This record gives sequence, structure tokens and C-alpha cells, in this order.
Amino acid sequence: MSAERLKEPSILQSPAWADFQRALGKRVFTGSGDGFSFLAIKEKTPLGSFLYVPFGPAAADTAGLRRSLDALAALAATEHAHYVRVEPVNTDLGPHPDSALEGLGLVKAPADVQPKLTWLVDLSQDEKAVLGGMRSTSRGLYRNIGKKGVTFDISTDPAEISVLLAFLHTVSERAAFRAQSDDYLARAAQTLMPAGSAKLFIARLDGEPIAAALSYDTDTTRVYAHAAADAAHRSLNAGIPLVVTMMMDAKATGRTRFDLWGVSADDQPEHPWAGFSRFKRSFGGYEVEYPGSWDLPVNALMYRAYSMARGLREAVVPAVRYARATAATAARIITRRPR
Repeated sequence: MSAERLKEPSILQSPAWADFQRALGKRVFTGSGDGFSFLAIKEKTPLGSFLYVPFGPAAADTAGLRRSLDALAALAATEHAHYVRVEPVNTDLGPHPDSALEGLGLVKAPADVQPKLTWLVDLSQDEKAVLGGMRSTSRGLYRNIGKKGVTFDISTDPAEISVLLAFLHTVSERAAFRAQSDDYLARAAQTLMPAGSAKLFIARLDGEPIAAALSYDTDTTRVYAHAAADAAHRSLNAGIPLVVTMMMDAKATGRTRFDLWGVSADDQPEHPWAGFSRFKRSFGGYEVEYPGSWDLPVNALMYRAYSMARGLREAVVPAVRYARATAATAARIITRRPR
């Protein structure tokens, strides 16, 4: 498992992402200091508010991270936020990251917000090496898909996000898959595309869209963010050469990493993400593990109340579901007609 961290701040810590979050109606705060910078979003819960720092703050080492946490704690106190949730993905935390974070006064969050594992492809290699790292079937599809009448368009027109939305609706209905809302993705396109931080890739068969994918981009990294395809043309496997097209465009525009964004562990074949994790791994590359989400309590009393309330909810919800299932089973037995 690679210990490498992205040196450039994540797209989630970029000025373009701040503009996008503001377009969604969020309150966003940015700050910087000696060896750190951060983008924090104010989120609300039934017990009050907290500051969320997605895939941040950006700090090269624990000293910079400590200074960033001090600044975030002061901001949280001013904003009457009870805690700060951070995800320091690009900080060198040494061989024992959990201990390092605990030493900074952080508490492991009840659940990770962003994926703890991701899958990266090194685009600094030459094209032959990038293609050589893929499964032979993926490489062959990319090279030969044009013979089947499939072409690829790259768009920075926010209006064309409707192509991806249409495919996402179909996938959601067919596979009980919960996609981001139309408003979320439309605003992402409207905000990030003009800033050069997003592109839409569309696969077409005889001119008609059959698959689409949206990327989020920084200067060095392209993120495979949202994708869907038309099930009627599943046999073409257009999603595979579509991803390779995204990689090659990223490489051609000077980016050195392709982030396939979130995988399950390779030894978890029953994990809900196992299927698309195998898909992502088929493009070559390597796994990166992040430290996950951690909380910095600012109002200790309210953070304790939040933790207790969450613990009670996690204990009660499964019990309620079990009771409902038991009642439903009993009702079916009582009302079952004799044969």
C-alpha cells in the first residue's frame, strides 16, 4: 500500500470548489498561514453546527497542521461551531498517523466522509507505459472502439451536463443507485467548467450519446468524479475507453495523476463497492490510504452530547428496523390464507 500523499491541495480545497459550495448556498471560509491553508464549510446538525474541511487542511507536516488546527478552532469558536472535522490527506504524519493525529487533540470521527482509500494512476509515465499498466482488454477496447462507430467528445459547456444527468437517472432507477442531485451537478458544471476545473466527456455511437463522465481538475490531478452509461449499449463497454480518453486528455494537458476516487479494500469481495473497485483497478495504478475523517472538539460539552446522540441513534435504528420487519412478518403470517 503506497504511503504517497498528494502534494498539491485536493480539488476540494481549491478556490473553484469554494465558489461551487457558495453557489450551493453554503457558508465557506478560507484561511492560510505559515505552512498551511484551508477551506472550511459550515454544516448544520440538529445539535448545532460544525466546520467541515474536506480533504484538508493542506499542511506539509504536523507543525503546519497544528497551526492550521489552531486557526480553525478560533474560527469555529467565532462561528459558534461545536467542532471541526478535518481530513489531512496531504500531510506527512509519519509511520503512525493515528497516533500523530491523536497527539494533536483530534478524535476519530464516527464515520469517514470522503473515501479512505483511493486509486491513482501515474500519468507522468509515457503513454505506452500508462497503457501497458492496464488490463489487455481495457487497452484493446481503447484502441479499437472507433471501429465500432464510437467517438468521444470533450465539452466545457455547462448545458451539456444534461447528457450525464439523463444517464444517471436511468442508472438510479435500474440499480437503486443514489446519484447526486441534478441541481448539485448542474451547479458544479456552471461553476467549475468556466474556471477550468471540470470537463465533460461524452461517448457517442453514430453521433448519439451512449455514456458520459464528469471530471474535476486541478493543475496536477484529474478526478474521475461522476459517470453513467446507456444500458442499451452495454455490450460496447464504452465506459472503459471513455476513462482512458479522460486519462490521455489529462496527460496531454500536463496533469500527472488520475484519481479514480474511492475504492474498497481488495480483500473485501462482499463490499458494496467491490464491483466498481475492480473496474477502477483495471486501469493500472496503485492504492493510497488516507487517514480518514477526524474531529477537533471546540465545545467539549456539545461534542460529547453529539457523540452520545449519534451512539443512541446507531443503537436504536437497527432495533426499530428489526421490530418493523418482525411485525411485518407476523402480519403476513396472520393474514396468510390457507391453501
